[in-house]
Amino acid sequence: MKIPFLDLKAQYLPLSEEIDDALKQVLGACAFSGGPFVENFEKHFASYCQCSHAIGVGSGTEALWLALLALDVGKGDEVITVPNTFIATAEAISLCGASPVFVDVDEDSYTMDPALLEAAITPQTKAVIPVHLYGQMADMDPIINIARKHGLYVIEDACQAHGAGYKGKRAGSMGDAGCFSFYPGKNLGAYGEAGGVVTNNPDLAAKVKMLRDHGQSKKYFHEVVGVNSRMDGLQGAVLGVKLQYLTAWNEARIRNAELYKLMLADVEEVTLPKNMDYAHHINHVFAIRVKNRDAFMTALTDKGIGCGIHYPVPIHLQSAYASLGKGKGSYPVAEQCAEELVSLPMFPELKEEQIEYVAQEIKRYFRSSSYQLPDEGGNGGDAPLETRRQEVVFL
Repeated sequence: MKIPFLDLKAQYLPLSEEIDDALKQVLGACAFSGGPFVENFEKHFASYCQCSHAIGVGSGTEALWLALLALDVGKGDEVITVPNTFIATAEAISLCGASPVFVDVDEDSYTMDPALLEAAITPQTKAVIPVHLYGQMADMDPIINIARKHGLYVIEDACQAHGAGYKGKRAGSMGDAGCFSFYPGKNLGAYGEAGGVVTNNPDLAAKVKMLRDHGQSKKYFHEVVGVNSRMDGLQGAVLGVKLQYLTAWNEARIRNAELYKLMLADVEEVTLPKNMDYAHHINHVFAIRVKNRDAFMTALTDKGIGCGIHYPVPIHLQSAYASLGKGKGSYPVAEQCAEELVSLPMFPELKEEQIEYVAQEIKRYFRSSSYQLPDEGGNGGDAPLETRRQEVVFL
């Protein structure tokens, strides 16, 4: 049996008539850049996120960048985030001219450890970006309380958290702004690049709108230096259709995650992901932890099971951020996770027999005579080339 890491075609086919009709409407109206299809999606996505405003932009990276710019984060400022995220979180900070500062993560949730936040704050700190990783929200109450105590902005990186919740509140609705990616592999994915910023602050919303459109308050009148980051009409139309199915898709992901947990509960070599009591986890990624990851992933790949790593190298150990001077050992929990985490197939259309096959092959691997306990030093290194290829596709 072959099981893909993600199957976008399985999602498209049942919706093909709706999607195709929506695209034809955009083509007929020639509403290609911004326009009514984007505005319609913005209206409904804001409501879905329990926010007053949503602004469609070009990507999740640009959503983070523009939110920071709109809050006047710039040269000489510091922004605190976590090292076990996609590099776009730190890139957005750097693009503003500010410096990323990292704090380690909680070992159970893989999200920002609030107990470490206050010690990282300096007079230069201007904002905090907690990352809602894999579909699970960070522990927002203590993070927001600490940020407000020090007069800091909070921007939620919700790029993997479309519909995730925290004590009854939706991802993106708790900070000054929430930033989303609509990359095709997300729980709510476009058919190309797209992103969004949500907020309950009308002034912030107005500034993000201006920044995404060359700093224009009206056509050819530029109040500030902005960029071209408008969501295109085709993406707005696709997202408008798919948003109607997001709740059902998230519920299917939750069922799939529970099946994985049930079938792998007796495999002591596997550390399963945890759902934190405060969070409504929507399982964008189902990541387990194992020792000797390279051999494990090779065995799954040999059995036709797609898998990936989110993420193999923490940001502070990336060459791009070597100038920060944070070597190995700086953030031990994030570093251990980077060595052990493996993302298994996870998408709403995943069938029970497919999950059962993955679980059976994992059990067979650990019970086989070829399995050896890892050395004390850990597995080290990155995954084999054939598995590493998949990381690039599914952000």
